[in-house]
Amino acid sequence: MPIKPLIAPLLASLLLTCAAGVHAQGVDRYGYKLPPSQHKKTAPKKKAEPKPAPKPGTDYVGEYVNFGEWKEVRTFLDDVAIRNGFDRKELDTVINQVRYLDSVVQLVKPAPPGKPKNWQAYRALNVDPVRTSAGVRFWNENAEALARAESLYGVPAEIIVAIVGVETVYGRITGRFRVLDTLTTLAFSYPESPTREARMAYFKSELEAALLFARADGLEPLSMLGSFAGAMGMPQFMPSSAMKYAVDFDGSGKIDLLGSSTDVVGSVASFLAAHGWQRQVTGPIAYPVKVSANRAWEPLLQQGLTAKYKPQDLSAAGVVPTVALPDQNLYGLVDLQNGGEATEYWAANPNFFAITQYNRSYFYAMSVVDLGQAIKDARGNNGAVGAGL
Repeated sequence: MPIKPLIAPLLASLLLTCAAGVHAQGVDRYGYKLPPSQHKKTAPKKKAEPKPAPKPGTDYVGEYVNFGEWKEVRTFLDDVAIRNGFDRKELDTVINQVRYLDSVVQLVKPAPPGKPKNWQAYRALNVDPVRTSAGVRFWNENAEALARAESLYGVPAEIIVAIVGVETVYGRITGRFRVLDTLTTLAFSYPESPTREARMAYFKSELEAALLFARADGLEPLSMLGSFAGAMGMPQFMPSSAMKYAVDFDGSGKIDLLGSSTDVVGSVASFLAAHGWQRQVTGPIAYPVKVSANRAWEPLLQQGLTAKYKPQDLSAAGVVPTVALPDQNLYGLVDLQNGGEATEYWAANPNFFAITQYNRSYFYAMSVVDLGQAIKDARGNNGAVGAGL
């Protein structure tokens, strides 16, 4: 047989198989069929490794990094054990079950620059029919505890109810992170920032407080759930606040910030009373005001979260209330930015600034004031408001 006629099909077959990058199943490198015994076996695809199930009560797994081997963690646990009489081996057992949460690290990073702050948009998210009608129900179900808290601490029922509503919608949104996972992650792996060392020190103190709170209340430390920053229960107390201000208001012998609305009511009132709530202060918590065009009032906005000005001081700086302010109270100037719209200005009394100690935000405090009033009004109208939960 002549040789040349064979060259073309051989070259064509070779080029085709090279272009494909692999040999066809059951064909040799020249394109000739192979017997079945020489067919290349294709390895079966590996199945993806299943992820471990989330821990009970959480919706995440987290990463095991063996915090117990970190030098700074061991030093911290040594100090905690000595200061508080913990069994060091028990602390090791706990810390060896803690998980690193990168999602938490990402959540605490500063938000990128975006739209201007907008008070009306913030208010709409927090002062709504759902929270209002649920607040009426919470008030009705806890009327005795609220009356007792107001008598003991001087904090009105509508303010206590509104704080629980803004924080967790009366226990609906309390957080699904294990508190020890979040606090350990942030105490030892806080993201790079100018305040990193201070923030890590803060979360270390909160981690210690969480261990103490669990011991005092007879809780399994890893069973405590909360927000991505470690805030717990219906009122979203950080562990140190739970240790200092939470109270056993139902007399059960322990503090339950998740299951006992009575303890929640007493604890919120206790916190506010300890942070400057004044029962003798009269009139509304905040009054709308107008400000002069010469902006002589601007320095009043830089005085921190305090009420330090008499009505005449405000007037001298060009702050004009739309209604008369009670002379016996002190006030602070509050600005509420509205995006591209005009900023609102208010004169707020000391109880407004007591609320800012719960969350250091004018928006937060004013939403508590407004939601509290909406709930009080709705309850006075037999609770006929909005859609319930």
